[in-house]
Amino acid sequence: MKDYLRVEADEFTPLRDVVCKTLRRAILAGKMPPGTRLLEVHLADEMGVSRTPIREAIRVLEQEGLVIMRPRRGAEVAKITVPQMRDVLELRTVLDVLAVELACERATDEDIKEIEKAAKEFEQAVYDGDLHVMIERDTVFHRMLVAGSHNKKLIIVNHDMEDQVNRYRYETEKEASARGTLLKDHEAIIKAIKERDKNAASEAARVHVSRQMEEFLKRYPDEQEA
Repeated sequence: MKDYLRVEADEFTPLRDVVCKTLRRAILAGKMPPGTRLLEVHLADEMGVSRTPIREAIRVLEQEGLVIMRPRRGAEVAKITVPQMRDVLELRTVLDVLAVELACERATDEDIKEIEKAAKEFEQAVYDGDLHVMIERDTVFHRMLVAGSHNKKLIIVNHDMEDQVNRYRYETEKEASARGTLLKDHEAIIKAIKERDKNAASEAARVHVSRQMEEFLKRYPDEQEA
């Protein structure tokens, strides 16, 4: 069984909802990229459940826009559209800018060490070329930035956004040519926080997100009309 399809059922949550949550997270995290076919028999076997909750979960995900039904192919993971990407990145910009500005004011020396450690681990993942590890470590880097804000509500909102953000990370980070820029962006953000320069930090955060939108549009030009 693939770890990302492991069903964590409990006695209080309907199995359909548990299956739906598991599939949703796998899609948003990039474990099941756009175009992946969702075969009921295969998923039921992988997840150790009957086909009924799989079928019901797929219907819910179709309503959410994460799954589409193709003639003669059945259900498959939907591609990311420009409006979807823009919605996520606009919110991500607001969260990141606020996080780094607060980190400039509140981050402790220990917080900064954790941010630098996360950046180094992401850099190592880039050199190793393992996409899934890269996404996991990039997520940790941004999680550490938000932790440095010492704003509990911001930490919660960021956590709730992580799965959605990871879906576009998969799209932008799978191209090796974009990874060097990400490393430089991380360095600029860390430098600004260490110098307690709120203006430089917020600008670095904005540039970091806007570049990823540009990267998406460059690689999927046809989607600009979506």
